[in-house]
Amino acid sequence: MAVPRRRHATPGRIGRVGRQAVPRPRVIMALVLLLGLVCTMLLDGYLRAEVGNDQRVRSNASADTVPDEVLEGGPILSFPGGTARSQSVPDKTIVLTFDDGPDPEWSEKVLDILDENDVSGTFFLVGSMISRYPDVVRRMVDEGDEVGVHTFTHVDLSYQSEARVKREIAQTQLALAGATGITTTLFRAPYSSRTDAIDDYSWPVYQRLGAMGYTSVFIDTDSEDWQLPGVSKIVEWATPEDGEGASVLFHDAGGDRSETLAALPRYIKKMKAKGYTFTTVSGAQQQAAAAAGGTGGDGNGPARAGSAQGDAEQAAHRTADTASVWEGRALLAAVAVAEWSVPALAAVLAVVGVAVLARFGMMLLLARRHHRQRNRRGFSWGPEVTGPVSVIVPAYNEKECIAHTLNSLAASTHPIEIVLVDDGSTDGTAEIAEALGLPNVRVIRQENAGKPAALNNGVRHARYDIVVMMDGDTVFEPDAVHQLVQPFADPGIGAVAGNAKVGNRSTMIGAWQHIEYVIGFNLDRRMYDLLRCMPTIPGAIGAFRRQAVLEAGGMSEDTLAEDTDITIALHRAGWRVVYAEHARAWTEAPASPGQLWRQRYRWSYGTMQALWKHRRSVTDRGPSGRFGRVGMPLVVLFQIVTPVFAPLIDVFTVYAMIFVDFRASLLAWLAVLAVQLFCAAYAFRLDREKYRFLLMLPLQQLAYRQLMYLVLIHSCVTAATGGRLRWQKLKRTGEVGAPRTGAS
Repeated sequence: MAVPRRRHATPGRIGRVGRQAVPRPRVIMALVLLLGLVCTMLLDGYLRAEVGNDQRVRSNASADTVPDEVLEGGPILSFPGGTARSQSVPDKTIVLTFDDGPDPEWSEKVLDILDENDVSGTFFLVGSMISRYPDVVRRMVDEGDEVGVHTFTHVDLSYQSEARVKREIAQTQLALAGATGITTTLFRAPYSSRTDAIDDYSWPVYQRLGAMGYTSVFIDTDSEDWQLPGVSKIVEWATPEDGEGASVLFHDAGGDRSETLAALPRYIKKMKAKGYTFTTVSGAQQQAAAAAGGTGGDGNGPARAGSAQGDAEQAAHRTADTASVWEGRALLAAVAVAEWSVPALAAVLAVVGVAVLARFGMMLLLARRHHRQRNRRGFSWGPEVTGPVSVIVPAYNEKECIAHTLNSLAASTHPIEIVLVDDGSTDGTAEIAEALGLPNVRVIRQENAGKPAALNNGVRHARYDIVVMMDGDTVFEPDAVHQLVQPFADPGIGAVAGNAKVGNRSTMIGAWQHIEYVIGFNLDRRMYDLLRCMPTIPGAIGAFRRQAVLEAGGMSEDTLAEDTDITIALHRAGWRVVYAEHARAWTEAPASPGQLWRQRYRWSYGTMQALWKHRRSVTDRGPSGRFGRVGMPLVVLFQIVTPVFAPLIDVFTVYAMIFVDFRASLLAWLAVLAVQLFCAAYAFRLDREKYRFLLMLPLQQLAYRQLMYLVLIHSCVTAATGGRLRWQKLKRTGEVGAPRTGAS
């Protein structure tokens, strides 16, 4: 994953480099991936009637506009020629109907019972269930049963707009076409019963559906099996008056149907013993037509599959056109993806959530231990380090900041030499530094070659065994260098990470980064320090043994994260890397979303490059293997994997708040926020920061964190597609001025 040699952007090239730094196709790809996952979740919720489902059921409405012949008519309502016509089921005939399926368990067992008793049924299917269980529907049609539309999401259509009604019907027909290659003319409204329940709100719906060619099917007799009244009651309630025909309602889905399965064979045998025959809706229509002098039908209704029941079926079933079949298959494929991916994602997110909470717990415990260990009375790394050190300041066009930086170093309580490496600046940075006339400052000029080259040049010119590296926009506290170099009293320590603080925290975006630095960086570094697997020494403030850096080959240009690269290289060479919390430096954080995006994109992508470069440490022995088997998995898990999945957690939370259980989802989100707030408060306490910034934490979680997610996803897409990224210069304002002492 090596990248070409990179240089700072010159003023005339900033726009072009900026565009290269954020490649639009990859940004679009990242957003498309996230959008695709959101759409998958919404589809799954829609199929489960959680999204967009109006559960209201109308009752006790007037029926002034409904014709009496409809209210008092039979259960089969059609509109030939635009005129309402009711038909009754012929005497001694049962139309056995089932609602709310298909269900992979109950519907299959109902079909087994019908097959064993040589009886056909009419199943009114919910479109979302067809999409999820097309094989069950295919069996129904293959075995000679009839199917009808029961809407797509099982809503009371009397509440819905005309467009919603058409959509509910069309989507169900599409699913049916994809599953079986047919469509149907039969319809039953959810929550409907007998014709005398039609009211002024539902009547226009039936009229519109009739004009579309649908036959609406009601019931004469309700088994009320959904109440689980007991097998005997179900059989009793499903039995019509002696000799009368009836459209009888059972359910093959929607809950526990064990009593239905027990009652159904007893019911069929009872009715056959009383001389009844069983048929489908189409069979009943044909019998009624024959009795009225029409054509077709022998009064016995269609038999099971394999017999001459095609004429009756053809009355309700239609062969779907090719376009509908393929559209339906596409719908079924999308549903299959949603059915598989959403539960899988939910399981993954549950694991991620547990891991994140475990990380919070581990950070708190180890940070507390680290703080107590390093701040206990009498703690010492060894003899006090008082010898002079070299401070290397790489600078490229830092005219706004360089005076502040050098003046802060000049106020150092520790003896230092300052090596300013001007990397081909065009704004007079070197001249400003020389004009300050500060003692012990050497200005080294080089052609523009990039930050790693500038740091390496400074290391070569350093006079002392310990070198401190910093950024050209950073301000050190007076005792920062002294605090930073004390761990070198231990000969096994090769590098020390300092405590980088956000100096320009007065703006909202600066305050958000301040919170992130205190929580995400410094708590992490305390944890990694105790685990002896520190992944990164911040570029703003870090110290190294000069010889260790030279032996590691210097600051590498192989990655965009030279600070992470050299840190891992030192681990692999057997050196220990620690964190000095009291060595504080104030840095200027990006002041705009665009600048922040470019910086974090480079950080994220560079970290991935560094981890890939040192991947063989996983199989190494000694300190290198310790980093590879402890530090690297932690970085991958908590800086790459979990942040990538974190947006999905937020999406799931919002989805659940809107469509599932607002109260429970909100409480869960607030509980996680409370955990984060507790960790943040403890981190602020350790760093002696003012708690007022924590008021920004909820908003940070809602806005700033989403930007960081997109940056990381963008970086992952770039890495996966083999993209390259150039190092870019961020615009500075010089807002971080005079040296500070302590937190503020």
